[in-house]
Amino acid sequence: MAGRGRLSPVGAPTRGTTNPNRLRRVDRWIAASPRTSRLLRTAAAPLVVDLGYGASPVTTVELARWVRRVRPDVRVLGLELDPVRVAAALPAASPPSLDFRRGGFELAGTRPVLVRAFNVLRQYAEDEVPGAWTLMLDSMAPGGLLVEGTCDEIGRLSTWVLVSSSGPVSLTLSMRLAGLDRPSTIAERLPKALIHRNVPGERVHALLSALDVCWATAAPHQAFGVRSRWLETVRLLAARGWPVLGPPSRVRLGELTVPWTSVAPA
Repeated sequence: MAGRGRLSPVGAPTRGTTNPNRLRRVDRWIAASPRTSRLLRTAAAPLVVDLGYGASPVTTVELARWVRRVRPDVRVLGLELDPVRVAAALPAASPPSLDFRRGGFELAGTRPVLVRAFNVLRQYAEDEVPGAWTLMLDSMAPGGLLVEGTCDEIGRLSTWVLVSSSGPVSLTLSMRLAGLDRPSTIAERLPKALIHRNVPGERVHALLSALDVCWATAAPHQAFGVRSRWLETVRLLAARGWPVLGPPSRVRLGELTVPWTSVAPA
């Protein structure tokens, strides 16, 4: 994985919290989403970077398994600011297909086609997010994509933004439906660019409020199972005029993807 020379890592250390399968929701989306999977299939020599994997390399190893379902020769590189975390991850490496290195938003001088940055920007101020996005995208290969988001500790609630060099593309909400009280519970795990915008007058607040109303309206469908209730919830949401992206097969997994323009800060 040739770099562009030695660069000083950019960013602040994260808490390092991680768990097996914590990022399975975003991983399976990356492998199935038309835009990301097409990018992996068509790239000449695809490199995927997992930025800020934490105290354990387990989620980077899992990411590698998912993207290799799309393209067996994809190379995956885990980056961490903390050299102790890098050293702890190296026993899991199998260069050149899977490796670990010290690095931050500058991506350690590499040119990946895809970057997954999860639970990294939560500690930053909202106004620092665009700069971090730009730094990562400017360091990527032409046409590269950034998947930036956050999730709870065991991966039951997860959200992410797909970002291209032209700006944010979409927002995805993904939640474990079993035991779900109401969809707006996911508000506490919104990406940093939106988490402070869940207030009246903002589009993301309107989306979550509409989801809750549709969820309540779809309550009779609970008799056929929580998945049936969720499918009806999303159908009602679309009937209200919200643009829902992706096929029903993704919705059945507890996902909802909408264009960024429908939730962008006012």
